[in-house]
Amino acid sequence: MTADLFAGLAGEQTREAFDEGVTILRQYAVAQDEVLVRAILAVARSAPFRHMKTPGGHSMSVAMACCGQVGWVTDEGGYRYQSQDPETGRPWPAMPESFVSLARSAAEAAGFPGFAPDTCLINRYQPGARMGLHQDRNEKTFSSPIVSVSLGLPIVFQLGGLRRTDRTERILLEHGDVVVWGGPARLRYHGVLTLKPGEHPVTGPVRFNLTFRRAG
Repeated sequence: MTADLFAGLAGEQTREAFDEGVTILRQYAVAQDEVLVRAILAVARSAPFRHMKTPGGHSMSVAMACCGQVGWVTDEGGYRYQSQDPETGRPWPAMPESFVSLARSAAEAAGFPGFAPDTCLINRYQPGARMGLHQDRNEKTFSSPIVSVSLGLPIVFQLGGLRRTDRTERILLEHGDVVVWGGPARLRYHGVLTLKPGEHPVTGPVRFNLTFRRAG
């Protein structure tokens, strides 16, 4: 892993080239944190957070909301993207401009210029919530990167390989950190360990994660 300093949205930040196709932009979103949290709460007023069920009938510990042209959904019918919120029957809220500009600039800083996300999955983690190892593979194309933004309480990110059985690396993600992976790393398994209790001055007792993707 190599690291350098660069001028980003909040001045000097650390860019860590973790592995081929994987970059960690430390503190990249800090300057916009309050704007982003306000935008999250605005989205949630139209598309409330909910604990979706997996095809096997298990309720996810993470509460989710979506915005953009399509949203990610899981239920007894499987994993998929769709243009309407199944709970309201309405289109998902438009993606806030603050989200779009952050996703584009972070992708470019990580070496993926021209990123045009059409969906953002917003995860709300409360203490005890976790996300098991998985691949983001419901998209129609894997040519665009994944941009993942951490806000609030710290959590341990697990990054594996292209097979579920590959060894995983554990990376502590803190408030404002952004992870970008694409190219040869696009289908790497990833997840997070259980969130520990705490209090953050911007998000309170929770962690928010913004995951930007190109689904179509």
